[in-house]
Amino acid sequence: MLGTHAVVAFIATRDGVVARQFYEKTLGLRLISDEPWVLVFDANGTTLRIQKVDAFTPFPFTALGWTVPSIEALVGALEKQGIKLERYDGMKQDARGIWRSPSGARVAWFKDPDGNTLSVTELG
Repeated sequence: MLGTHAVVAFIATRDGVVARQFYEKTLGLRLISDEPWVLVFDANGTTLRIQKVDAFTPFPFTALGWTVPSIEALVGALEKQGIKLERYDGMKQDARGIWRSPSGARVAWFKDPDGNTLSVTELG
């Protein structure tokens, strides 16, 4: 039924100005619209709607992620933007915070200004 339709991703922000700066300038997503209730970005063909809310509690797990061709290059670019990678107890992450999954995929996590956990994955 929905397998032939585009997915729209949703997350939330408490501060639209800060979120816009982060997603547009820091991460490089193309802004489509900035409305009083939502920011809308084009994330390489996927619509990302960042809902402007008064309060919310970020999920304790990944809310949004990207597949990348080179995690080393992407992590370096994130670090140059001042983004700190997350580290998790019980996960064997390398010195930069990259974890190798049993499938061979390599994953790194970071947070947006609202505490939403984001990830980048290089498939194995």
